[in-house]
Amino acid sequence: MSENTAFSTAAEDTISRSVDVIPDQSASQFGEDEFKEYYDINDTAFWITEGDFQKVALQFPDELLHDSVPIYRHLKAKIGHRELYVLADTSYGSCCVDEVAAEHINATAMVHYGHACMSQTYRLPVMFVFGKKYVDISHCAEESLQHLPEASEVTLEHDVAYSHAAEQIATRLREKLSVSYSPVTRHLYPKAPANIPVPTSNLEATILYIGGESLGLTNLLMTHSASSVYSYNPNTRTFRLESASTNKLLMRRYAVVQKARDADVFGILVGTLGVASYLPLIKHLRSLLAQNHKKSYTISVGKLNPAKLANFMEVECWVLVACPENSMIDAKEFYRPIVTPFELGIALQQEPNWTGKYVLDFEQLLAEGASEEKAVDEGAGEDEDGDRPIFSLVSGTYRQAKRYGASNDIQGDAASQALVVRDSEGTIVKLPDSAAGEFYTNRVYRGLEQRIGEEAPSVLEQGRTGIASGYDDDH
Repeated sequence: MSENTAFSTAAEDTISRSVDVIPDQSASQFGEDEFKEYYDINDTAFWITEGDFQKVALQFPDELLHDSVPIYRHLKAKIGHRELYVLADTSYGSCCVDEVAAEHINATAMVHYGHACMSQTYRLPVMFVFGKKYVDISHCAEESLQHLPEASEVTLEHDVAYSHAAEQIATRLREKLSVSYSPVTRHLYPKAPANIPVPTSNLEATILYIGGESLGLTNLLMTHSASSVYSYNPNTRTFRLESASTNKLLMRRYAVVQKARDADVFGILVGTLGVASYLPLIKHLRSLLAQNHKKSYTISVGKLNPAKLANFMEVECWVLVACPENSMIDAKEFYRPIVTPFELGIALQQEPNWTGKYVLDFEQLLAEGASEEKAVDEGAGEDEDGDRPIFSLVSGTYRQAKRYGASNDIQGDAASQALVVRDSEGTIVKLPDSAAGEFYTNRVYRGLEQRIGEEAPSVLEQGRTGIASGYDDDH
């Protein structure tokens, strides 16, 4: 059997590998009427017929895939001749709307089931069906009123699965507290990136989160580090203060930022194709890296794993462009650090100044990036010492940063962006500004030596016969 390491997998794993999925059994005990109510069958059918959508894609996460067949049958019985398609195994995170997969069938609309990050789309209209998980409204309100500070302004946030009960909880809390709550929309319609408003929020208000531990709660803690965040878990019926762990999360991310400061070659990872502003953000990141004389490559590899990224050894740090819930990756298993676009902006500052503020929203990042670029243009006349050494907090020593794009002898943008460049004879050549070419010339192992004319050719042997699936090994 082939050796299996962190950066490579055995050949037979492609067929034999099993996916660990814990099915969501929330609707498994329901009767037919309760099942329809849980998944909003009537509302979904009405939305499809009212919009006259002829081809509709139904997107399911792995944990809800077992409910896709009965949902399909119930909807098909109500929408008549219109076509339905079930989408599974999403290209990126299951919380994002997979518009690319829907375009393969020329879908005119989508219905997204299960947990969603609610990122704005720009290709197709989408209806979200979150499900209606049980929450004891009375117990939740009583626990919240008992533990929340009196006379405080409270912002109510929740997991989307509890959207059906959030308004009732907010009404109960308003009896004694000042509560701000904005209902989660169930429908999104395409918008151009330029027309998407920049979100605003009260960073000083106390936040009450309804739901269990999740990426959504983690992101809430990171983006509201100055607020007190409390959570109520409907499954365990427990209430607790969450913001006590915020400092540890920020310290962990600050350590990753320091590693990014030591990098000169960056890889921009495309982690979503469904968020409306991902292309403008990638363009902004390329411009930001070029202004700081860093080398950048844009790469899309689908769902991330260490083996995929280890193929690009010349990349010293990755920048992940993904929805807010999939942006922060714990890179302990990865060969290189992975940062968010906001963390990259901090790492590229001459004198890093991080107040604890954290931004994951694309529109807010682009708005702040535009103001920073304006400030840079106004101060373009200032002298910049490119030879100044940089002190690394990771190694504890001074380092000399490489400056890509500083010379004028670069052979075109297209050539400089290629990972491996070959000349007319098919051999590897080194470009003046190529990080990949420089990495290749400096590494010790460069492949098998041809040794033409030095050794006699081996004798031909009889190969295998039969069907490949019947072989006992992969040699």
